[in-house]
Amino acid sequence: MESKTAVLTKKYAFIYAVGIFGVQLFIGFMNSFQTEFYNKMYSAFDKNIIYASAVIIFAAKLISCFADPLIGAMIDKSDLKGGKMRPWVLRSALPLAILTTVIFIYIPFESKIALYAYITVTTVLWNIAMTFADIPSQGMLSLLSPDPEERNLAASFSNIGKSIALAVPGVFVTIVMMVLSAVKGEGNYPDKEYYLVTALVILVLGGSCYLLMYFKNTEAVPSSQSSSSVSLSEMAKELKENKMIFIVFLINILGFARGIATIVCLQANGALVGKINLFGMNMDTTADATWLPGLLGGATGLIGICIVPFINKKLGEKKTYIWFSAATFVFTMACCVFYWMIPEGSPLRYGNSALFMVMIMQGISAFLMSANTYIPLVMTADIVDYEFWKTGKRKEGVNFAILSMAIKLNNAVCVAAGLLIVAASGYTQVVYATGHIPVKMQNIIIFADIGIAGVSALLSAVPMLFYRIDEETKKKMRSAGK
Repeated sequence: MESKTAVLTKKYAFIYAVGIFGVQLFIGFMNSFQTEFYNKMYSAFDKNIIYASAVIIFAAKLISCFADPLIGAMIDKSDLKGGKMRPWVLRSALPLAILTTVIFIYIPFESKIALYAYITVTTVLWNIAMTFADIPSQGMLSLLSPDPEERNLAASFSNIGKSIALAVPGVFVTIVMMVLSAVKGEGNYPDKEYYLVTALVILVLGGSCYLLMYFKNTEAVPSSQSSSSVSLSEMAKELKENKMIFIVFLINILGFARGIATIVCLQANGALVGKINLFGMNMDTTADATWLPGLLGGATGLIGICIVPFINKKLGEKKTYIWFSAATFVFTMACCVFYWMIPEGSPLRYGNSALFMVMIMQGISAFLMSANTYIPLVMTADIVDYEFWKTGKRKEGVNFAILSMAIKLNNAVCVAAGLLIVAASGYTQVVYATGHIPVKMQNIIIFADIGIAGVSALLSAVPMLFYRIDEETKKKMRSAGK
């Protein structure tokens, strides 16, 4: 039997994943720490900072969605040396890195209007820069190889990289704090300093990893210059005519809360766990131990992303997504009901015991939600091939612009829902500093941290009932491509 020569080897699939890691490192740092940076820096200045941040970030993400069709049009109409997506990787790296750093520079505002105007402008610009990176980095997946199995391998690697990148910013913060403590002495530096230093570390590391995608990956699938502009009307037309990409859009919107634990992690750490003592060391889960409550979740999420492709290969995207989503709902609702029944004063409400309980809850839920992370990206790459098979036209720009917009809307609703629920509980840095978190506040925040993710996962499973690109269809597509 003649052996098949790989177009996309494991080495270059891994390099692609490293590039995705770089992009997601910026996103993970912003998702986890942007609101908490404002909370720590400005909550004494304005007690409504979490409410205001939620509204501003939500509005900024909606505004930046208008950048998706514009950037998609630039990509689809581009005729640059090096490919369709790859040159845009180089162009987007520096703006994303610089803006991420700028957001974590503390400015002692004396006017609330000036504060919120600055937050709004920088957040909108960051989201536009993120789109410049998001569309080409994800769009390259469909161009790395004509072989779906090779693309699935790259998608698996990249989702592992994405999960790590979303989880490790807290570790970087801790390492930076340890270094600053060694240099300046423990407690001899302000919060603003470790945030800025961490942002600079991520600028160097994230930017370097992202650029590897440009320097090492190539586009193996020819993609001609598009004659159509990817406008909002064009995207709306594609969503109307392309039922499969519409399903991807819907499952992203309805599944908005799958990353909500990342958005509210520091507020949840403060309200549900607080300060702990491990191995004789006093640690604060909102400062030098931000990574600890989500540590098990990060590990099981990685395990899930490694296992899901094998389950997906056996069951297909449709069944895998639906079963994992239903299991997520059942487990997270059980966790919320259990937590609400814990009496006031119980060790499970605060401290070490609470830490271990939250770690277990997040560990299992992260594993169950790993399918929600992996499958939409694979589906979009398959849909590009499916439409080419049906129509003879490849539309990477418009399809990945739709995916990018769906992810942005997903993040926007996720931020708004998570932070508004936290704000409604009354939690702020000022409350945390008192050392007493009311039971009602904790009960609300556990729902923001875990419960709403289950409801969202179940809702997102409904559109998958109508997904039609199964293994038999893929076989026909591969046969037609020979």
